[in-house]
Amino acid sequence: MFAHNKRLQYTVRVNEPNPGLANLMLEQFGGPQGELAAAMRYFTQAVSEDDPGRKDMLFDIATEELSHLEVIGHIVAMLNKGAKGELAEAVDSEADLYKKIQGAGNDSHVTQVLYGGGPALVNSAGVPWTSAYIDTIGEPTADLRSNIAAEARAKIVYERLIALTDDPGVKEALGFLMTREIAHQKSFEKALYAITPNFPPGKMPGDPRFANTYFNMSQGPGEVRGPWNQGENWDFVTDRDKQIAVDGGSGEAEVKLPAKDVDILRQMAERTMSDPGSDPQTGAELGMGNQTLADGRTVSPGVKPSPGSPPLH
Repeated sequence: MFAHNKRLQYTVRVNEPNPGLANLMLEQFGGPQGELAAAMRYFTQAVSEDDPGRKDMLFDIATEELSHLEVIGHIVAMLNKGAKGELAEAVDSEADLYKKIQGAGNDSHVTQVLYGGGPALVNSAGVPWTSAYIDTIGEPTADLRSNIAAEARAKIVYERLIALTDDPGVKEALGFLMTREIAHQKSFEKALYAITPNFPPGKMPGDPRFANTYFNMSQGPGEVRGPWNQGENWDFVTDRDKQIAVDGGSGEAEVKLPAKDVDILRQMAERTMSDPGSDPQTGAELGMGNQTLADGRTVSPGVKPSPGSPPLH
């Protein structure tokens, strides 16, 4: 059950309308790193979570993300207020109004014309929100890591949005939202480490033959060694031959088939066999017409002159 409080979690103070900035803010409203995506990710995880502590945490953070969606939505609406009225009442000439919503690199025509200046569930490029943004897999040790990464990405987007505006009120509200991403990331990380063991994700252990092997597949200038591929915990494999058929098999794809399927496949292979010795004339060659070579010889389509042959006409 949800109960709405009409007061925002953080006060929104917008110094002046700015439709272009409003359009950029939609990235955190209906974008992949935005507040709706976060709320839906954590809410759906909470519903299926069996651990009471994680369930409570996920519901708390999911609900807070909805409050952040409300904050961002109000910022978008306030930044669009002036243009919304001008467009609705057509107070300017067509040319002046068009210039306001489209000129000087302003992409706000998406929100202005299609949505009347309101916060639409699209990203800053006008792409509609989709549940495909939600990457929950249903395994806490995997989902918590995904949540940590999601909060980190959202923080980076907020940093970039803060850098785009000199409006002190907008900066302040965005700074609050950015800071809450840090707090949520901390909660998710604490919850992850409260699960012992939590790596590798899931129940099944990895094959010990390959779990600590680093295959040096990209070789040449620019190779760097570090804790990700060196030390006593890593078997660093450079030899190309040792990177092939590491299971000890042939390295070929094999399948066991019933005898009747083998006969049918052999019949098909014989029917579709290519003749490597053939050189058929093609439609592309016919369309090319006669060509003059550098030595002055003229070549007709589909005819290849032998070295030292006299000019063809």
